[in-house]
Amino acid sequence: MTYEKTEAALSRLTPEQYRVTQQSGTERAFTGAYDKHFAPGIYVDIVSGAPLFASADKYDSGCGWPAFTKPIAPAMVAEFRDTSHGMERVEVRSAQGDSHLGHVFPDGPRDRGGMRYCINSASLRFVPKERMEAEGYGEYLDQVEEG
Repeated sequence: MTYEKTEAALSRLTPEQYRVTQQSGTERAFTGAYDKHFAPGIYVDIVSGAPLFASADKYDSGCGWPAFTKPIAPAMVAEFRDTSHGMERVEVRSAQGDSHLGHVFPDGPRDRGGMRYCINSASLRFVPKERMEAEGYGEYLDQVEEG
């Protein structure tokens, strides 16, 4: 499957999704649809459809944004040094769609690798486990199981 940013995909974004993904914005803490969402499935780039994170790697960090311990596959995300807002951080972007997703921090669960991918809900679309095969994400079904 090919994942890319298209004008058609951009035209379907809400103003908030556009601000976050295309202008490197951040949604307000505790306002995103996926902060407290823990159903089995995967989270894909709202722009390109690229698979990004699996439900088995999601946890409640209490930070106000969806948090994951790792991406679904390292090649799906790109990381960049971010010194905006007077801070030193690591920005996370969709490698295929170049969507701004959020930031990664080294304060995640130690027993799961120690990373916290703090991701804006506005940059994601959730694909429930029961729809993954039909939507072309069947190869990732093994990553939605707990364990």
